[in-house]
Amino acid sequence: MAKKASAKKGAKIFKTKCSQCHTVEEGGPHKQGPNLYGFFGRQSGQADGYSYSAANKKSGVMWGEDTLFDYLENPKKYMKGTKMVFAGLKKPQDRKDLIAYLKESSSA
Repeated sequence: MAKKASAKKGAKIFKTKCSQCHTVEEGGPHKQGPNLYGFFGRQSGQADGYSYSAANKKSGVMWGEDTLFDYLENPKKYMKGTKMVFAGLKKPQDRKDLIAYLKESSSA
C-alpha cells in the first residue's frame, strides 16, 4: 500500500530543494522562480510580476497533483524550454510529500 503524503516531510524537501528559488507565502517575493502562493488549480505562467519563459506561458498546464507529480520528476523534460534549472525529484514519495506541503502552504 502506498504511503500517505507527509506535508511535514514535504516542508523539509521544499526548504532544501526549492526555497532558494521560490517562496510560498501570500505576497511573498519572486526570486529566481515565481512565488507559488495560489498556484494550485491555476494555469502555468500566470503569477503577476514574474517573467516566465515562453514555454511556460504557452504550455497551458493546469497545476494540480497529477501535473505537479509528473513535472517535478523532470521539469525540463515535462516542459521543454522552461527556464527552471531544477533537475527534479526522482523518488515518487518525495514528490507526493512536496505536493502535500505545497498544497497546504500555498493555498489561498
